[in-house]
Amino acid sequence: MSETSQRGFTPTGTISTPKDRRRVVFATVVGTTVEWYDFFIYAQAAGLVFAQLFFAPLGESMGIILSFLTVGISFLFRPLGAFLAGHFGDKYGRRIVLVITLILMGVATTLVGLLPTYAAIGVAAPILLIVLRILQGVSAGGEWGGAVLMAVEHAPKRKRGLFGASPQIGVPIGLLLASGMMALMSVLAPGDAFLEWGWRVPFLFSIVLILVGYYIRRRVEESPVFVELAERKERTRTPIAQLFRKHALLVFIAALVFAGNNAVGYMTTGGYIQNYATNPEGPLALERSSVLLAVTGSAVFWLASTWVAGWISDRIGRRTTYIGGWLLQLVGVFTLFPLVNTGEIGLLFTGLAILAVGLGFTYGQQAAYYAELFPASIRFSGVSISYAIGAILGGAFAPTIATALVQATGSTWSVALYLAGMTVLGLAATLVLRDRTGIPLGPDHEAEQAKSPIYGMARA
Repeated sequence: MSETSQRGFTPTGTISTPKDRRRVVFATVVGTTVEWYDFFIYAQAAGLVFAQLFFAPLGESMGIILSFLTVGISFLFRPLGAFLAGHFGDKYGRRIVLVITLILMGVATTLVGLLPTYAAIGVAAPILLIVLRILQGVSAGGEWGGAVLMAVEHAPKRKRGLFGASPQIGVPIGLLLASGMMALMSVLAPGDAFLEWGWRVPFLFSIVLILVGYYIRRRVEESPVFVELAERKERTRTPIAQLFRKHALLVFIAALVFAGNNAVGYMTTGGYIQNYATNPEGPLALERSSVLLAVTGSAVFWLASTWVAGWISDRIGRRTTYIGGWLLQLVGVFTLFPLVNTGEIGLLFTGLAILAVGLGFTYGQQAAYYAELFPASIRFSGVSISYAIGAILGGAFAPTIATALVQATGSTWSVALYLAGMTVLGLAATLVLRDRTGIPLGPDHEAEQAKSPIYGMARA
């Protein structure tokens, strides 16, 4: 009997005890929450203060655009993080990658909180800000794939969607915490105090979250699928080369699925709505803390719908859940700005909450969906790189594009049409792929996993 069998692992990637499963779910939720809290804190600050503090000489309009561009620049380095994490994750395991990416993200975020402004050190300030944002991008590109595979590969076959939703809900929880911390500091340090020091506190708080996340992730067992691959000595030496040689088209289509969700999601996670609604030179000029509280509240709807989508996908399939989610997201896209533009905080919250439901139903099932697309030996690389490319095509420059569209047209309808187009693109990519809900994930079934899920193709 192999060591894998003695531990209670099965070839399908499940583990024996409910206690172990609960530990995995808890660890992926906490770790992903910490990662995305750090990532979103930056985006929140980019929409609220970075234009004044780091790009002031360029003027209000150009400062905002460049501030949002620093959010997008990090996405260009996500593939680097995905390539590195995929390579080492497929060769040496999922857990070690998760620990390293968590530390990298936390260090970068904390240093942003200590960074001098343009007034203090001149052009070095925005340069250092961009460097730290790039490090966040590298970390984010590597973290997600490891987290979702730890969750899905430990899951019982019929609960992959539910287990896979655990790292997914870390994203809305991270948004909730990030918006909540910014809202709290807006109250504790109003006006000039927020610009002087209040915005720094949420960044510095990251060090506490990193210590908690590190402790929890270190206690989680390695993925059973990877353990089995390692024992059989079937780990691929060049997983990325294998991925693109056999599955390049699948990577691109899978990336488009995520792009459709990510572009729309970055209206809030990328700080666009926060800036649009609070800009004193804009049409609304709403109070900062009220807008941040509305975003925080909408994150609760995103969290709930993400969890429900993962659960439902185990019953009706990932593809069907996605199709329904795209339709809900389209409704959210076309109701968002009419409600936001009323200037009423309650209606702004309503618009964000409706959008959040659609976002959840195009996100909760993604972890299981991606994991079921790729063979075990190159799964980390496939999942991570598809996600990173989708983030570039989707959310990377969505706030910048939205800002430029409004400045060019004078209307938010142009933004709604752009977001609707991205939603339809995600739907089209979903329709191209077969449903693989419940496909075996272990190395015994590599041949079945290698069959292309793309309609009209026998193999990738």
